[in-house]
Amino acid sequence: MQARMKNPAMVVPEAMQALMALSAATKNGAVPEKTLGLMHLRASQINGCGVCLDMHARIARHEGETDERMFAVAAWREAPYFTDAERAALALTEAATRLSDRSDPVPDAVWNEAAKHYDEKALAVLVLQIALINVWNRLNVTTRQIAGEWMKSEEAKKWAPEVVQKAS
Repeated sequence: MQARMKNPAMVVPEAMQALMALSAATKNGAVPEKTLGLMHLRASQINGCGVCLDMHARIARHEGETDERMFAVAAWREAPYFTDAERAALALTEAATRLSDRSDPVPDAVWNEAAKHYDEKALAVLVLQIALINVWNRLNVTTRQIAGEWMKSEEAKKWAPEVVQKAS
């Protein structure tokens, strides 16, 4: 497998700065890091993004996430490992990632369940993080980025040293 090109965010440094700034702005404690990590894994599974699956699984493991939860995130509805709040975040992630799958992409029931567990600021973080992981997934999948390669690159050390350090 070979990438079609460098990741577009690497080619346009201003784009990388904007994406990194959005990520930093939403890592404000409104939503637990473990919940965000599960969301990243689930959206990346849906979108078939090996780069993000590899990176976010490494980060999650480094931050103490259990194998059971990571292995079961694709079947979170049937697995006993997730809290009600995490389930609501995962349902919102799935709905907002699969927008074209139904006429009402994010049904009120999904939104209302999330709103039972998260205040407005946390809901904003959830929505922004879902959008952000979907952007990364689309960049990586479209350009056929190779799982594990970016994490070893000098660009990763430059743009996201904390991510590289966490994932090592």
